Amino acid sequence: MNRRNFLSLTGTFTGGMLLLPDFLYAFGSQHQSNLVVGEQCLVFIQLNGGNDGLNTFVPFDDPNYYYNRPKIALSKDEVIGKNKGMAFHPALKSFAQIQQNGDLTVLQNVGYPEPNRSHFRSQEIWQTASASNQYVNEGWLGRYLDLQCHEHTPTAGINLDSIDNLALKGNEPNAITVKDPIRFKAKENNEESVTLSNNPQLDFVRKIANSVTEGAEEIQNALAKSTSENSYPKTGLGKNLEWIARLIKGNLNSKVYYTSLGGFDTHDNQLAIHKNKLTELNDAVFSFYTDLKNAKLLQNVTLVVFTEFGRRVKDNGNGTDHGTAGPMFIIGGNNKGNVLGKNPDLTNLDNGDLKFEIDFRSVYATLLQQKMNFDASKIGITNKQLSSIF
Repeated sequence: MNRRNFLSLTGTFTGGMLLLPDFLYAFGSQHQSNLVVGEQCLVFIQLNGGNDGLNTFVPFDDPNYYYNRPKIALSKDEVIGKNKGMAFHPALKSFAQIQQNGDLTVLQNVGYPEPNRSHFRSQEIWQTASASNQYVNEGWLGRYLDLQCHEHTPTAGINLDSIDNLALKGNEPNAITVKDPIRFKAKENNEESVTLSNNPQLDFVRKIANSVTEGAEEIQNALAKSTSENSYPKTGLGKNLEWIARLIKGNLNSKVYYTSLGGFDTHDNQLAIHKNKLTELNDAVFSFYTDLKNAKLLQNVTLVVFTEFGRRVKDNGNGTDHGTAGPMFIIGGNNKGNVLGKNPDLTNLDNGDLKFEIDFRSVYATLLQQKMNFDASKIGITNKQLSSIF
């Protein structure tokens, strides 16, 4: 069994319960004790299912919006944070407040050429930063971490989810998927309790997993310095963002954090479903934003909210079907708080879908260069950077 397969298997076996604290301590101890300006990290929230951008950041002043969406359009009286013909869904009241504070940038009409309307394939394109007709085995962040980490660093990237994320896959396993962070506690090693099987490699992994306790006490001490905030909602995303905030406040200095929120495939009953999902997003993000701002760490953390594609311009009677371009949100990291890109042009469509204006890989190139001081061309992203995000 080679080292990479062994580490992948142990990480999967423990679900991060034992490995993450020890490795986090080892990685964090290589850095200064306090997070400072310049010690940046990226946090990603992937909205799975294809979020309806037109009902998220709404062109409320365009009569074509109401013409195309007689069943699901949001009225001018409902939307909030009105600015130059655009406004937020009423469930995103905190997004509007963050933007008013100057800490949220909206990127309009984000997509890519020759868009794919398959959830799986479009997510793959976003996660690998490939062209629509190109297939890449490693994720864009995994490739970045391969070059950024001078030696194997299992927690340079952390994915808070129940499944691995292709975006973080590299030649080396420099990221780990964590399903249940609350279980990150040292276990007393009891070799007698290890269940034996007919697979000696699996038995070996089980023994190692039960013995990985070194550094757990130090990790618990570090976590004790980053208290939980009662303001977080008791939702899956709320808990994940609370944990990410604790890791950041505890100076563990992972470079990339990733999590997701599903339920955005709103073919039917969209008004109710979309409102509920955006409320969950809004409340969790605002707690995270407030937590980091109070800790004076918001300038070190750039939060990126995106989805694999938007929805079609015309409703289907009770919802929307798979579309193409949509808005992307960036919070923190000393962004300029702008709205970039033209308002959606609902008269100039591509077979009923919005035409993209901003290539998502230009956003990636900007994040890597301006936040990570890394040349995106080294991992195959040659798109031009955007000049007005930070």
